[in-house]
Amino acid sequence: MGEKKCGKLMDKIDKFFGISERKSNFKTEIMAGITTFFAMCYIVLVNPDQIAAGGAGGWLAGIVGSQAGELGQVYNAVFVGAIIATVIGTLLMAFLAKMPFAQAAGMGLNSFFCTCFVSAGVFAGQGAVESYQSGLIIIFVSGLLFLLLSATGLRQYIAKALPDCLKKAIPAGIGLFIAFIGFKNSGIVVADRWTFVGLVNLMEWEYAAPALAAFVGLIAIGVLGKFKFKGNIIVGILISTVCYYLFTWTLPSFEFSSLGTIFSDFANVGVTAIFSGAAWGLAFKDVFTAITLIITFCLIDMFDTIGTLYGTASQANMLDENGDPINLEKCMLCDSIGTAAGAMLGTSTITTFVESSAGVAAGGRTGLASVVTAACFLLCLFISPFASLVPTVATAPALIYVGILMLSNFAKVDLSDITNAIPAFLALILMPLTYSIANGIGVGAIAYVLLRLLTGKFDKGDIVVTIIAALFVARFILTFTGTYPTYA
Repeated sequence: MGEKKCGKLMDKIDKFFGISERKSNFKTEIMAGITTFFAMCYIVLVNPDQIAAGGAGGWLAGIVGSQAGELGQVYNAVFVGAIIATVIGTLLMAFLAKMPFAQAAGMGLNSFFCTCFVSAGVFAGQGAVESYQSGLIIIFVSGLLFLLLSATGLRQYIAKALPDCLKKAIPAGIGLFIAFIGFKNSGIVVADRWTFVGLVNLMEWEYAAPALAAFVGLIAIGVLGKFKFKGNIIVGILISTVCYYLFTWTLPSFEFSSLGTIFSDFANVGVTAIFSGAAWGLAFKDVFTAITLIITFCLIDMFDTIGTLYGTASQANMLDENGDPINLEKCMLCDSIGTAAGAMLGTSTITTFVESSAGVAAGGRTGLASVVTAACFLLCLFISPFASLVPTVATAPALIYVGILMLSNFAKVDLSDITNAIPAFLALILMPLTYSIANGIGVGAIAYVLLRLLTGKFDKGDIVVTIIAALFVARFILTFTGTYPTYA
């Protein structure tokens, strides 16, 4: 009887997520969900570190020592809030969009949040907590704006109106972007004062060892992939982890913090911001600045999400007949709700993560993979030291491997037409070089419009991309003229 009930339950899950319909199975979806988790579990520690400028022992506290206590509170609040927001956002993708994508606070947006609010406020003589809470208000309002645009269908309309050359270049650009992140995280590629970037010095074992561990993992992923082994990425991550500890001759360390203090700061500092009149007053003390920041966060998140959705859906062959991701409207809605919920929980803008591509490459095709990823993150609330056992260099091979796979999309661009080739190439190359998916899309859109205008090929179908280009022009002007707003 038990087996019969279990069988019925499995059938219901299969039907709900469309597992068989998308030519997948339970084992593959579970493995894909775990793979996505390992590819992005670094955010558990990186999220609070970025937003709180390193916390009580970080660089900002080193400059303004009197703020160390408050920065520690912000760190703890973000640690818990970011994990819960990741779980909520990813479950939305699982049950609403039924897609194998994970959501979390965007890395670039975390740094931008810190610059605009936390560090700017501290340097202006404000408390770290009140500066952080005012930033959450801005994110919350931008989330409501996302939701409005999604509900009216405008966001997905903008996504579908992108020219074909950019749609095909975006996945490839994201591939280069995440591969570059992988090379950087592994230590294979390092900063160089003369050539900007260079290869790690193999004569210095301290730096060469992590890079070598990542390289071994990448080769393992490639070999296993050649033999069609579905779990090749997660096995490669585990191999890199073992190699890292062997090559560096170190033991995994466990840092058990007081969970009581962490959850207390989350309750008193993170989730209270939206209900704080003082935070709302500080956020809108300069209405023009507030509106500009809301629109800016909206623009960046919109195009980061659009780019990621096109990239990961293309990698999974989950595009419709028009070359757009299936369930695009629902994915956009998930992103909107996630951002508003994330702000209420104490973290910056929630966006679809490029690391979802790792799970897709491992075979994930349905929302069940996202359920597994969310469950793994939920456990991190209580066993966070174990999440840190997997070093950043061990997840780097997964990012490099997925980047290689996604690069094939660029071959579909019609390079014989220079008005397609230039915008596509700019979108492709500027994503990794400027460390921003949105920048690549923005410059590509601007170039596309200019080329269409100057060659007499502009038509009414280019109106939407022209509006997009104009918005990016405004954003770039504000940035480069030094009038880009902060809360300093």
